Amino acid sequence: MKKLENPAGKYPAPPFDRQPQEVPGLASKMKPLPDHGEKSYKGSGRLEGRKALITGGDSGIGRAAAIAYAREGADVAINYLPEEQSDADEVIALIKAAGRIGVAIPGNITDPEFCKILVSTAVAELGGLDILVNNAGRQQAKDSILDITEEGFDATIKTNIYAPFWITKAALPHLPEGSAIIVTTSVQAYDPSENLFDYAQTKAANVAYVKSLAKQLGPKGIRVNGVAPGPVWTPLQVSGGQPQDAIEKFGAVTPLGRPGQPAELASIFVQLADAEASFATGQVYGAAGGNGHP
Repeated sequence: MKKLENPAGKYPAPPFDRQPQEVPGLASKMKPLPDHGEKSYKGSGRLEGRKALITGGDSGIGRAAAIAYAREGADVAINYLPEEQSDADEVIALIKAAGRIGVAIPGNITDPEFCKILVSTAVAELGGLDILVNNAGRQQAKDSILDITEEGFDATIKTNIYAPFWITKAALPHLPEGSAIIVTTSVQAYDPSENLFDYAQTKAANVAYVKSLAKQLGPKGIRVNGVAPGPVWTPLQVSGGQPQDAIEKFGAVTPLGRPGQPAELASIFVQLADAEASFATGQVYGAAGGNGHP
């Protein structure tokens, strides 16, 4: 029998050191290092033979999903920004160590033409596609709406709303019956922070993406679901997603008294991709340490 653990004490709790990074940030530079399941996730063949594309797969929640998918038997393509290559190299090595095909596709998903190339490359390299995870996101905390530039607002909207639209539109003709689409939304969709005005709106849009698209694609045999994390220890947070004074106490407000680690969400992404979850569509699964609404 596996030993039970108190979830409150399973991972590091605040206080944390201030650790500002330039956008998009690297997991390898964080203190403490995030746990993406590199050593802990054990697969059991739940996704044997499946073919997945994950945006933002170099670090954070996307990296945890990529590791888990590979260890469950899936071949995996990941997208990331060129600046994140060192993190991406680690993920590809882990995918290949699991005996699966790992495909690295760097590029900026705010470019609609690149989104088409991303999907076509993944399909060609994997020999098909039946899991799409729209996970990449942009989050920059600003105390006032007056501090949000038009350029910054545009970048957040394009990353978090336009890109999933472009990528899904390009992927859909390749997705057979039984495929799964998963989007990473957030507790910010339900209880927005005052300093995440633009980001919170995009996460609410991601919830609508799930609810609407699930109704549209259900008759075609394709399931659409979402995951709504609370505070999770990822480069998104230390590279401007939170002010540095908030990093010091990041996650303290949860009943578990700490932030989540990406590894703790991996099993949710596996469950939503697994064909055994065949009646789960249009759902948003929460993982927020005791807070949040889904």
